[in-house]
Amino acid sequence: MSSPLAGKHAVVTGGGRGIGAAVARALAEQGATLTLMGRDHGRLDAQAQALASAPEIHTLRVDVANADSVQDAFARAQANAGPVQILINNAGAAESAPFARTDLALWMRMLDVNLTGTYLCCRQVVPGMLERGFGRVVNIASTAGLTGYAYVTAYCAAKHGVVGLTRALALETARSNVTVNAVCPGYTDTDMLSEAVANIVRKTGKTEAEARAALTAHNPQQRVMRPEEVANTVLWLCLPGAEAITGQAIAVAGGEVL
Repeated sequence: MSSPLAGKHAVVTGGGRGIGAAVARALAEQGATLTLMGRDHGRLDAQAQALASAPEIHTLRVDVANADSVQDAFARAQANAGPVQILINNAGAAESAPFARTDLALWMRMLDVNLTGTYLCCRQVVPGMLERGFGRVVNIASTAGLTGYAYVTAYCAAKHGVVGLTRALALETARSNVTVNAVCPGYTDTDMLSEAVANIVRKTGKTEAEARAALTAHNPQQRVMRPEEVANTVLWLCLPGAEAITGQAIAVAGGEVL
């Protein structure tokens, strides 16, 4: 069978675990050449070994909130594997605090990693995509980019910014066969969810089961998402046949956000 992404160089930030790792696997199974980027080189290398059947895979350390780090990482990625045709902006972080305790440092951390990081990575590859007349950008936002949640003001603001960036950039690239979309997962079974559960247990005294139930209480399917479900949506946006899908913010959340 043909591999529809054969010869396509895909960069996945935050590619060492969780949703990023699932996305990397989905892209590799369709023939993409991969560059996994993240802060933890050990995790990236472990993921690369797990994807040993991938046509070609590279790993690079990057701090997406640092412009020089991003520029250097993408220069090396393109030296290793050629121009980037697919960019998955998955690197992110979430911290919670009541608004009264959301100081400027927390605010800036959330914007720097989640929003500025997405901007910096797009800036490295979108001009080249436009020149070549092909590109797929998928920004991993969150349902927090579509609605509000208490105690995560900075995170919600950053993810709303990612959705806005996605929509605006999609309009600029619409006539160049470059699509830009956001995928907005609800609570997903990753390390980030485990950290959120631990935080609830620590602050409220709830059991782990009670904390997880609290997170899914308003979900129509009464469950958390699986990373593979998010990855399948990302993959679809990158495959032939999705050319008309651009500027969208697609919730993968069991009907939680309608």
